Amino acid sequence: MPLDIDFVRSQFPAFSEPSLQGQAFFENAGGSYICQPVIDRLTRFYSQRKVQPYAPYEASALGGAEMDEARLRLAAMMGVETDELSFGPSTSQNVYVLAQAFRKFVNPGEAVIVTNQDHEANTGPWRRLADEGIEIREWMIDPQTGHLDPTDLEKLLDDKVRLVCFPHCSNVVGEINPVTEITALAHAAGAFVCVDGVSYAPHGLPNVGELGPDIYLFSAYKTYGPHQGLMVVRKALADLLPNQAHYFNGGVGYKRFTPAGPDHAQVAACAGMADYIEMLCDHHGGPSQDDTARAAFVHDLMRAQEVKLLQPLLDMLRERNDVRLIGPDKAELRAPTVAIQLNRPAEPVAAKLAELGIMAGGGDFYAVRALKALGADPDAGVLRVSFTHYTSEDEMKALIAALEDVL
Repeated sequence: MPLDIDFVRSQFPAFSEPSLQGQAFFENAGGSYICQPVIDRLTRFYSQRKVQPYAPYEASALGGAEMDEARLRLAAMMGVETDELSFGPSTSQNVYVLAQAFRKFVNPGEAVIVTNQDHEANTGPWRRLADEGIEIREWMIDPQTGHLDPTDLEKLLDDKVRLVCFPHCSNVVGEINPVTEITALAHAAGAFVCVDGVSYAPHGLPNVGELGPDIYLFSAYKTYGPHQGLMVVRKALADLLPNQAHYFNGGVGYKRFTPAGPDHAQVAACAGMADYIEMLCDHHGGPSQDDTARAAFVHDLMRAQEVKLLQPLLDMLRERNDVRLIGPDKAELRAPTVAIQLNRPAEPVAAKLAELGIMAGGGDFYAVRALKALGADPDAGVLRVSFTHYTSEDEMKALIAALEDVL
């Protein structure tokens, strides 16, 4: 059964919001629309549960139970243990906290590998470990294509490497990196793996247990939810890293790397993301049991829809000789996050698109290192259009027509 786009869009209030009518949203990589189940849970928490959770009185107990529910259900969908998933204020903050833990775990003279394909969140904090005498090795992209070649990684790996950090897919290159293959290479060399999944998770929750990395991070606010960062740290690694929370929380897996108190309402509302995935699964005749299998079914449903809609856009851009399409021109190889290098600054072009009812962005998108490596001027930036499974075919046609008008 193909994706029922009408059913999907009925779950997002933005599509019936009068102030947004006549505008097609193509900056989803910066933050997606929020689904109704998340809004319902957030409203209920603020209305009925906004007390300190986990106390014996009813409002408190129910609030704590909803927070636990979010972690339980989302962890199951990603194929990891409940205690291995934690929530923080953002992915950038979560990586920063992890880097502080590794600061005491990695010895001077040992090495961490980072890429220049990443959003700054998954490269900057690790690079600062050089201040402690830790060697930082850079796995560099192909300057023409933006591709990360695993063969190049193999040349950087030796018994000094303790951690390899890379994106599931870049927020400007868009190519989906082979996480399982890269993780296997790193593990064979004795290194742990940290994957930034922020640009991938909105296109279908990944089975982290199957993919194999030791750390996997993504942002709920780009995945139809509230402004939270979700972080999986597998137990084998978590038990080795020094506690970053209050000393008395050191024995609780999901608290070890969240030094600040969580936003209770937003954590609870994240269960709405699981609600939405289950609704899609049931509506489209997916499996009735096994949370991981149900999430995988929805993942494939989302990806199939996105691949179908993305290819005409890539074809149009590939045929033009006045712009540069960054990343692969085959939809099945990438996420629907498309960066376009122009021969002029990108922000004014995004403003012209807005006049035509297309909401998109221009800039460096916190991927300054990647743009420089690709020979693009970060000050001029790139034009970026990004969508998800809830984008309609009519919106894609409007985007292509608008791009042909302004490029």
